[in-house]
Amino acid sequence: MTIVLATFSGLIARLYMLRRDYRQYPSYPQGWAIHLFIGFIGALLGAILVPSLIEVEFAAVSFLLMAASQFREVRNIERSSLEKLEHTELVMRGTAYIEGIARVFEARNYLAIWTAFIVAIVSEMTIHAGWMVQIPAALAAGAIAAGVLNQLMRGPSIGDIADVKMTEIGFDGPILVVGGVSVMNVGLTTARERYLKQAVAAEIIPRDVEAKATLANIGQMQAIAHDAAAMVGVYMDVGEQEFTPLVRRDPESGKLVMVMIPSEDNQEAFLEAVSNVPVLETAIRKPLRSIAGRMMDGRG
Repeated sequence: MTIVLATFSGLIARLYMLRRDYRQYPSYPQGWAIHLFIGFIGALLGAILVPSLIEVEFAAVSFLLMAASQFREVRNIERSSLEKLEHTELVMRGTAYIEGIARVFEARNYLAIWTAFIVAIVSEMTIHAGWMVQIPAALAAGAIAAGVLNQLMRGPSIGDIADVKMTEIGFDGPILVVGGVSVMNVGLTTARERYLKQAVAAEIIPRDVEAKATLANIGQMQAIAHDAAAMVGVYMDVGEQEFTPLVRRDPESGKLVMVMIPSEDNQEAFLEAVSNVPVLETAIRKPLRSIAGRMMDGRG
């Protein structure tokens, strides 16, 4: 009963965490079949771990270590797949974003193990109370564990570390200027007219020194451009480089500016899209945790 309950809970937890959003990844049904099967293996390992320890069968630990090495291979497979698909994107994700997605898929398999492990512990603790207590208690523990672990995996978004607001678009000759920051050279008159007529632009103003350092990451800037384009749509075709969404940094203030021509003119949706872009784990910087960083901020 313990193994069945724990395996079922771990698999359901993996299914709960496996969902498609605007990124349309993983694909359905092939991608789901792969990740659910790997999640089932993880859940089974977490389920048998507790009974094995109770029976003093420490060989189960070796199987757990073997599974961990296989789950690391999941990250490599996801990274390789996304890198091969990168050239099919109108607005590329960037290597930092791809690495973040690959890490998430690896970590979620470990969460399936933890959920099954917690359910197995509760099941063994309530086994003498009868199945009418054992089953509800184990399933409740699984639901709580899956919800808490999934919440702990949620990182901050751009809106949590910066203020996002609309800004003006103009030209200094052929140079596109957004929020006082020179973005790029737009040579064609027709392209400049389209920018002035249809483009939207936003300022991303960091709230503190650590946010400023985080937003300075090139991978984070590319992720903002990709996600905004994915959520609101982009007005461009293959080879139209002048209409590619761009994010540039103001060296003086540390703010970012983003400009794009969306498929539909909706400024609120555009701001919401930029605010909801996840902060990449590899981009997070904490300079205030160092003496030099606090000295630069006047806190040393």
